[in-house]
Amino acid sequence: MQLSGTPLFRGMSEDDVEQLLTCLGAVRRSYKKGETILAEGQPAESVGVVLSGRVLIACADIWGGNSVLGHAGPGEVFAEAYACVPGEPLLISVQAAEDTAVLFLRVGRVLTTCSSACAFHAALVRNLLTVCAQKNLALSRRILHTGPKSIRGRLMSYFSECAKKAGSGVFELPYTRQQLADYLGVDRSAMCSELSAMRRDGLIRCEKRRVEICEMPVF
Repeated sequence: MQLSGTPLFRGMSEDDVEQLLTCLGAVRRSYKKGETILAEGQPAESVGVVLSGRVLIACADIWGGNSVLGHAGPGEVFAEAYACVPGEPLLISVQAAEDTAVLFLRVGRVLTTCSSACAFHAALVRNLLTVCAQKNLALSRRILHTGPKSIRGRLMSYFSECAKKAGSGVFELPYTRQQLADYLGVDRSAMCSELSAMRRDGLIRCEKRRVEICEMPVF
């Protein structure tokens, strides 16, 4: 994967990125599907960049309930907010949704100008700030989807966002049915029943993770 094409390393060449990674003491690690990458309650000292695979970011309650807050795929970042607050315990956990490779960058080195004054260090800090802002917007969108709406309302709100991102009424969901229910904060069985009702009503067609919204407006 070309790291120079990812949001965190925007504006840099591959040679620039390799020089910067050496300066920051970057570490690459691999995880099997289902393996915990970061555990709730532990502090995070590093920002994670997904090199391949996909991770799920979730929060569990004391009754065993699970709430999916988001996901990250190749080139995307996770744990950036916690890593910027030394010693802050994680309120979330990060798990490999499939076999995944991650690049870790120690935030202490990212936020402190190195002795060799890398020309690309400031660009990395700016990109990290942009990533943090985008994550805040993503959480705001989740609040919009899970506001005081019916299950159908939550599904249509989320599908609308997916369609806008894809620029099409046909798109692939990043979540399994259970993960989608956890993300929207609804019961899986009730959500699946509502999806069936939406198909019968001619609102959507769906097969596994592929969804098609019928009678799409023109973008």
